[in-house]
Amino acid sequence: MGEQPHIVRRPEHLATGGTDSEIRRSCSHGDWTRLHRGAYVSTQPFSELDAHGRHRLQVHAIARAATSDAVVSHTSAAVLHGLELWNTPLRLVHLTRNRRGGGSTSTHRQVHSALFTVDEVTTVDGLRVTTLARTVVDLARSLPFEPALVAGNSALHRTPLALADITSNLAGVPRHPSHRHAFHAIDAMDGRIESVGESRSLALFVSERLPIPEPQVQIGDARVDFLWREHRTVGEFDGRVKYGRFVPVGRTPGDVLWAEKLREDRLRDAGWQVVRWTWADLSTPQVVSDRIRAAFNRGRTP
Repeated sequence: MGEQPHIVRRPEHLATGGTDSEIRRSCSHGDWTRLHRGAYVSTQPFSELDAHGRHRLQVHAIARAATSDAVVSHTSAAVLHGLELWNTPLRLVHLTRNRRGGGSTSTHRQVHSALFTVDEVTTVDGLRVTTLARTVVDLARSLPFEPALVAGNSALHRTPLALADITSNLAGVPRHPSHRHAFHAIDAMDGRIESVGESRSLALFVSERLPIPEPQVQIGDARVDFLWREHRTVGEFDGRVKYGRFVPVGRTPGDVLWAEKLREDRLRDAGWQVVRWTWADLSTPQVVSDRIRAAFNRGRTP
């Protein structure tokens, strides 16, 4: 992660001889972008950031102006922790205040009211942030199943967080109104899942009531994304990065495609059915599930 653009804060600007007129002029000309009341950033470097980078900067602008009892939480905490997210809005910066009621939403931020312990708060980038376990639980309570699963699997795969840490945190408030909803997502989480596409595939298996496969299994010299061992079926999610920017040095996308074909031929020769699906296919779950079930049927044929 590169260096973030500097946040210009109004009191500091005025203290160094700047004026409110200059601030208004810089914003009206498009040279500065307003992040929050009294916080600005140069537009060009800000526009070059990805969605997570822009949100991270907004978190810094807003959290440092928040009340002392507020901590960064929910999707904003997930961004600071470096988790992958999918279909999760980043328009609002999320904060949580340690009290039972009185949440609010404004143009740039959403303030939640919920009790938390000292052990559920850590420091990231100099800001007070909910821990990974609490963040995953908050997302599991507040997001739909699929994006909650993506975030949770990312935390389990990319960090030292263990599933037991998440379930323990969830168990701390068993009467939370969204407890059952959160448990549904957390029960499906698996740290062996390596990508957003694979997490979305796992969500598809759950929603389509397919048997849950083993993820990331070695079969001979091939490592497969999903394995339904009893159905003699291999499932492969084809993300574009496999054939694009992650191509090994000295090889072309064509080389990778040819090697992948030979790999699949070896799997089929060994008696495995192979089913593939792409990112676009995930938008039609029944098509993917029908493809997998057809492979199951072929795998049962003597």
